[in-house]
Amino acid sequence: MIKKVWRAAVLGLALFLGSGTTVQAVTVNFGTAAAVATDNIQGWPKAPETASETAVLIDADTGAVLYDKGMDEYRYPASTTKIMTLLVAVENSSPRDTVTFTETGVRDVTWDSSNIGMKLGETITMKDCWYAAIIESANEVCAQIAETVGGTEAEFINMMNEKAKALGCSRTHFANAGGLPDANHYTTAHDLAKIMRAGLSNARFRKVISGVNYTIPATNLSEARGMHTHMPLMAKESNLYYEGCIGGKTGSTQDAGHTLVVAAERNGRTYIAVTMRTPDLGMNCTDSIALFDYAFNNFDSIDVNGTKMTVPKGVTVSGLTTETMEKGGNTFNQYYYNGQFVGYAQASSVTPTAAGSQADPAASESGENTAAVQTAQGEENGQAVQDNTSQETGETVADEEESEGLSHTAKYLLIAMGAMGVLLIALLIALYIKNG
Repeated sequence: MIKKVWRAAVLGLALFLGSGTTVQAVTVNFGTAAAVATDNIQGWPKAPETASETAVLIDADTGAVLYDKGMDEYRYPASTTKIMTLLVAVENSSPRDTVTFTETGVRDVTWDSSNIGMKLGETITMKDCWYAAIIESANEVCAQIAETVGGTEAEFINMMNEKAKALGCSRTHFANAGGLPDANHYTTAHDLAKIMRAGLSNARFRKVISGVNYTIPATNLSEARGMHTHMPLMAKESNLYYEGCIGGKTGSTQDAGHTLVVAAERNGRTYIAVTMRTPDLGMNCTDSIALFDYAFNNFDSIDVNGTKMTVPKGVTVSGLTTETMEKGGNTFNQYYYNGQFVGYAQASSVTPTAAGSQADPAASESGENTAAVQTAQGEENGQAVQDNTSQETGETVADEEESEGLSHTAKYLLIAMGAMGVLLIALLIALYIKNG
């Protein structure tokens, strides 16, 4: 009888604690190319034609959107998922960690799943895993990363989804660490750009994502494995090689089509392009090249109150409007050009030149406002983070502050309620035993 009471109590507690975690049911519509919303902005440079169904181009430093083609429409990410897997892994593990492959990893060593042929009981380093996940898109490696870092795959996937929320990716949900097909595994072009932007501020992520060649040394069960990038924009032997490309990740499944997340940097300006659902990777590459050329040729970087911002060529500070936000006792000015967000800067004691008007409400509702500044954390072994901008793009300063507070409150409340539930169950069992 006691066992029955215990099992019922544990089941009830599990259901109670799990009731707060739900997956938003969405419909991923694909097959039709979206319209280019940024072409409707007065004075904005005319965008190039692209073949991808949805796409986005952002400034990696400010999070400002330069090109929006259905950037918030749901699509399947396929293996571009692995940029989040890498980001969570580098933030929660050391490159020297030992990874021994279990059934969790080797189950994905199949003919129809990208892999590097890892064997049960084979051991490599976490650094090897990071490069194998990006360069070879190895699904078995991603599954083993998940189990090793998270303790279980499920916990690592929770970490991925929590990270997505923290970055302001409100239209993303991950169901696995590799990007394998799943109805509850979806995202948007804009959310993928936010994740890539967050990754580029992490020195280890940036180094791995830019890797063209890497060799996993001989292991206890295999010879050395040499790897070379399959990403055309990074491969110098490819006719699609792009000078200044600093890294990216491809992805492909039947429903996702071909998708690509990639970044390029020239003359101190860095842009991220995401192109989703084409019938051929070459189209993603040519679209990305067109978007990067569009950015480098049609926009300039100007100094606004001590901060660099990307604006259409010929636009000066006097042509911008501002919206003032308060966060953590600091004042920030968010800058707009004809309603389109272009950047933010901490306000100085000197009144900026730009006109102090309110932002276009439509821009705010569409998620084009970016979050304010947070202090970047240094990495293990003194590897510095590349910048100190907040990665929670797509939210205003005020919205970010509010959402963070609600998230922490909810977590603490859930923990407290769970502890109370466990204590109540223990007391009931003790009372039952005492009364015979």
